[in-house]
Amino acid sequence: MGFPTHIVSAGGIVEDGSGNILLVKAHDDGWVFPGGIIEVGENLINGVIREIKEESGIDATVSHLINVVSNTGLHKWYDGVTDVPTKIMFDFVCKAEGGELTTSDETSDSRWVPKDDVLAVLTLPFIRVRYESYLNFNGSVNYLEYTTPTTSECIVKVQRQV
Repeated sequence: MGFPTHIVSAGGIVEDGSGNILLVKAHDDGWVFPGGIIEVGENLINGVIREIKEESGIDATVSHLINVVSNTGLHKWYDGVTDVPTKIMFDFVCKAEGGELTTSDETSDSRWVPKDDVLAVLTLPFIRVRYESYLNFNGSVNYLEYTTPTTSECIVKVQRQV
């Protein structure tokens, strides 16, 4: 039996201390909070801090975990051929500690958005679901399972606190 294949990633909902949230505009996906795939030998905390810096130029520290998310639907990558395996995502609330807003190979824009305006900016349903969990966070980590048959669909299968 072979080892299962999962993508492990981490996302950072970065607060600036003045009521704003850091968003980056991904070339392929529109506005999202920063994050990405954890590299071989890297832990989750270092991975999310690295992704935030790479995608936005902002230095951050991790405050606490809010979501553990499984995207269990198989779908095709942007090339239309490659199957994307199950993704396990960890979303953290982070605090901005410095740096300057910039862009990267993965992002075309970055900005601070008032916390209450973020949902109006986010276009991807699976990012919106995860941000809504942040807005409704009550101290217990949320577990979400969903599938994304297309980038414009998000079918939530399980949503509970653990």
